[in-house]
Amino acid sequence: MVVDTRISEEPVAVPPPLGPLATARWAWRQLTSMRTALILLFLLAVAAIPGSLIPQRPVDPITVGQFHARHPGLSRWYDRGSLFDVFTSPWFSAIYLLLMISLIGCVVPRSKVYLTAVRARPPAAPRYLDRLPENARLDSNLTVDQVLEASVTALRRRRFRVDRVDGTVCAERGYLRDTGNLVFHLSLVVVLVGVAYGHLYGFKGSALVVEGEGFANTVTQYDNVHAGARYDTDQLPPFALKLDSFHATYQSEGQQMGAARSFSADVDYTPAPGQPAERRLIKVNHPLHAGGTKVYLGPHGYAPVVTVKDGKGATVFSGPVPFLPEDPVGLTSRGVVKVPDAQPSQLGFQGFFLPTAATDTVRGLFSLFPAPKNPRLVLNAWTGDLGLDDGVPQSVYRLNTEHMAQVHQAAAAGAPPFTAALATGETMTLPGGLGSLTFDGYRQWVVLQLADDPGRGLTLLGAVLAVLGLLGSLFVRPRRLWVRATPDGAGRTVVDVGALARSDGPDLAADVAGVLDAVHAGPPAHRDIAQRGNEE
Repeated sequence: MVVDTRISEEPVAVPPPLGPLATARWAWRQLTSMRTALILLFLLAVAAIPGSLIPQRPVDPITVGQFHARHPGLSRWYDRGSLFDVFTSPWFSAIYLLLMISLIGCVVPRSKVYLTAVRARPPAAPRYLDRLPENARLDSNLTVDQVLEASVTALRRRRFRVDRVDGTVCAERGYLRDTGNLVFHLSLVVVLVGVAYGHLYGFKGSALVVEGEGFANTVTQYDNVHAGARYDTDQLPPFALKLDSFHATYQSEGQQMGAARSFSADVDYTPAPGQPAERRLIKVNHPLHAGGTKVYLGPHGYAPVVTVKDGKGATVFSGPVPFLPEDPVGLTSRGVVKVPDAQPSQLGFQGFFLPTAATDTVRGLFSLFPAPKNPRLVLNAWTGDLGLDDGVPQSVYRLNTEHMAQVHQAAAAGAPPFTAALATGETMTLPGGLGSLTFDGYRQWVVLQLADDPGRGLTLLGAVLAVLGLLGSLFVRPRRLWVRATPDGAGRTVVDVGALARSDGPDLAADVAGVLDAVHAGPPAHRDIAQRGNEE
């Protein structure tokens, strides 16, 4: 046999390239597929990881400032990638918007299918009911109409949806499972819309407030504020707060000694200008409701109260200076005191505050407990140009020593820096007639976190509907049942009953037995006649 190995010279058919409309349809089908939605959901979860590992500026600007101070080089890269504000970054917003479009394009068609299933009538009876998983046959003295009437009554009592067609009763129960699927899918859209609405029309902000000082709800009073694109900051509720006192309790013994146990703040709340102040208590998870704004308690710390006199003996600064905690166990806090009005040269102090000072040979001075049981203020001094007149913004928590000289204990070369550990009421006097600083005591401060999220109600509604829909789709057991009544020609009626479950779990035997019992008893009218006959 000779085999022709020549290659056919006929041209291979090449499909024409997709046009713009066909390409758009293909892209839309890919974007709205369930696979793409799951991939985007996974990407959104991965993208949210930096938001839980890296401090976020809208939530905790103080910790972000501390991170900047410790890692200035890394912080610049984090700022470029919006890692300090992940959830409003362009790349996170892009993933969120694509997921929202994908889910809507995926959910809406599915919702139509579920809606059709919810509204559908029970299907017609199969030809052979005896082949169904649960079936039974009964010979009855009732007529066909009486059998069907008794079956319809019994099935409706068992909450079946019933149709009667040509000597057959078609019934279905558990169709609320499709309703649950429909509600669950639509609730996802409600959640997405609620979150998007809250971001567009809401705002979040924070302000550090020291005991004895106040806060007015204006943009200039915020240390950090993030307003939605559609939020008008001119419409902020005109309330005011004064932090009267802040209370914190800590575990005093055991392995978790120093762990926080409770935080609360007493504030004087003024709803609007001209109205009397009201005493309110703010606690963790119990915010203050000020109109549509909620005021929460955030991080807290200590503000040493100092009085600084310059070389001429004039008091050039007096008041509390917030220090930022850097030790969550002992609440050791670092901070600076800037005195630009000092003469003959500007003064700067930097150091740390120890709520419960202790010392050992390894760590030196440290704080043993976060509560102020033995407060100490440890400072060193600098003199020169603070750089506040250069027009370049500076952090109030950092001292720019580029044009300053550290104060030493003596003018001799190699003398150690001048450092003092002050107890309450003690004064450090700088050598060379530069001035002095007195540690008058301390106050506590707290970061008030304010939020107005108009989409939270819609988001909560979507979450509740999602749970209800999921419960319905998981626990509702759909089943179908048919009853066929056929006369046997001898004055009796043959009753065939068959049931089929669309999922595992339903007790089909109980449903079939209930129909048979109803046929035995007969329809209500027949039972009344039989009862009167027995009585006679």
